Amino acid sequence: MITPSPVEIHGGRFYNEDCIQGAKRHLPDSSVDLIVTDPPYGINGDLLHKHYNRKEGFVVDGYVEVPAAEYSAFSHRWIEQAARVLRPGGQIYVVSGYTHLLAILEALRDAGLEEINHIIWKYNFGVFTRTKYVSSHYHILYCAKPGGKRTFNTESRFGLREKDSQGQSLNYEDREDVWMINREYKPGQVKNKNELPMALLTKMIQYSSGEADLVADFFLGGFSTARVALELNRRIVGFEISRGIFKARIPEMRKVVPGRLLSDLRVPRIDTLDHQGRKWTEAETDSLLRRYYDLRKKRTKKATVEVLIREFGRGRFSIEKVLSRQKPEHQDEPRLAALTDFN
Repeated sequence: MITPSPVEIHGGRFYNEDCIQGAKRHLPDSSVDLIVTDPPYGINGDLLHKHYNRKEGFVVDGYVEVPAAEYSAFSHRWIEQAARVLRPGGQIYVVSGYTHLLAILEALRDAGLEEINHIIWKYNFGVFTRTKYVSSHYHILYCAKPGGKRTFNTESRFGLREKDSQGQSLNYEDREDVWMINREYKPGQVKNKNELPMALLTKMIQYSSGEADLVADFFLGGFSTARVALELNRRIVGFEISRGIFKARIPEMRKVVPGRLLSDLRVPRIDTLDHQGRKWTEAETDSLLRRYYDLRKKRTKKATVEVLIREFGRGRFSIEKVLSRQKPEHQDEPRLAALTDFN
């Protein structure tokens, strides 16, 4: 028998019930900061594990699939509840295959949620096919509820000025909208039909929430989101309709150590610039132009901007924006002549 009473673990609340009715009963309006969820795919997901050659004895039974004919209506119902419980500015990540992608996109739009990014998650162990291209990616739809400030921790993983061995921005690379994250290989371990890797979940939760924020998962499945949220010191609430899966995972959740992952996270190197974010004065702008022209006599554009960042205490984007604003009629002035390569 499915009960609406929650199992409470480490401050988290887990309900063994349908997420649509469960959200109506247990979650107030505008009470959730972030939703990270992986809904049923509507493609005989109860057989999904067979595509990955997983042994039956290590796969938890009880996966509840949604019939394809009902998928659009189902998506609209649960996403309507997701939008209701998100606070203004709250965010949602929905992991989806391509089969019912349009239904989820339409449901997100109809619920009034704003699309921030359409992320592609490229993984290993794609499903092998002979008569078409191999499917080796999922879609991650990243949206926000309008009306409030959206949390996005830009430097939570890499500082804006950190570079790799090739001189490329680590922050830029990490925030590109194609993610190369491998599935987790768990030989001999009990697992759900389709579990999201810890690295993927950690990335979403790091960027889009803060400690003590409330994270929700409408489809707990293997409880991966719940586990990572607790280990990052977030609060968690979630729903799982399958009695078998719920019963199998609860004992594992009791062993979770809240905040455990925090000490393992990479510490970004954040360089604070003295004047970052301040409005440029006319005198500062004129000084920047003069200095740029002097430096460009002996340096490349890239090297020149690096010097200007240190000397003016401004970010690269801010400096290049000022340089690119110069009007064409001023290009005959000697001190502006070197600016043409920004226009």
